[in-house]
Amino acid sequence: MSTALYKDNKLTNFKIGPYKIETPIILAPMAGVTDRPFRQLCKNMGAGLAVSEMVGANSLLHGSEKTKRRANHDGETRPCSVQIVGADPNMMAQAASYNEAQGAEIIDINMGCPAKKVCNTLSGSALLKDEPLVAKILNAVVKSVTVPVTLKIRTGWDTHHRNGVNIAKLAEDCGIQALAIHGRTRACMFNGQAEYDTIAAIKQAVNIPIIANGDITTPEKAKWVLDNTGADAIMIGRAAQGRPWIFNEIMHYLHHQVHLPEPEVAIIRDVMINHMKNLYAFYGEARGVLVARKHVSWYSKGQRHGGAFRNAFNQLNSAELQLEAANAFFANLMENNL
Repeated sequence: MSTALYKDNKLTNFKIGPYKIETPIILAPMAGVTDRPFRQLCKNMGAGLAVSEMVGANSLLHGSEKTKRRANHDGETRPCSVQIVGADPNMMAQAASYNEAQGAEIIDINMGCPAKKVCNTLSGSALLKDEPLVAKILNAVVKSVTVPVTLKIRTGWDTHHRNGVNIAKLAEDCGIQALAIHGRTRACMFNGQAEYDTIAAIKQAVNIPIIANGDITTPEKAKWVLDNTGADAIMIGRAAQGRPWIFNEIMHYLHHQVHLPEPEVAIIRDVMINHMKNLYAFYGEARGVLVARKHVSWYSKGQRHGGAFRNAFNQLNSAELQLEAANAFFANLMENNL
């Protein structure tokens, strides 16, 4: 596929409902990761859309601080997409309506999470076993809101039951306006390699936008997946952890077929420090310090002496000490030109 075709079609014409998504590279929803600070960081670094971590469709949770944080979009680049999860059509509809009232401009339904604690409640990818229930949930949610509703699924329940095409047709019939597919079954969890043939088959079977997800870790892989599935967009999850600039890297490669240089250590430091400060501001210091640990672990992965730094960093219990340690670690790397 030529660069010109990417530029004229793939990279500029992706829409979800009335919303034009400036770049068809989306940050995947990840529990405990895609909070507002991380979503905004990835949007600033080229993600066209960033989906929130999933919110349980339980009205009893709507007043909790955790749920309020997940529904907080203050200052976030629009449109805002909130993911909900559950197995009861009425509760899912209520959750969708609640999040629309809180400012969500896109409601995303999770039918892809393989975690046992989700599937044991017959939510997430467990729903793929029950196509009639899938239809009931989708219809209920679509009818409950005025904003676009999207859906995230896996290719099926297990490798012997890949019913992604059937689910996709149901979704289109119910009014779903974009569909993201992770190229694994629920039984695969995150093991093995993602497969894209099912995504390609789904793209041929429906007319709604298709977003390909799973093991897209490099610009070359992003181009290959777009070429070989015909997908309208791609979704990046774990590859963005500690590397939020991957969105700009992929867009640059798709436009020009050459790589951006790796970010300098000073750039990584500045991105990480700003991210840490935003976490403290968003969560408060006590919680922010805990959340910062995993992100700093990702940022420092692959850096010399990163393991020792992480072990020491994870013992620190104040924002001031964390910032001092992070600055000192990166100052040492720069001093030694590492």
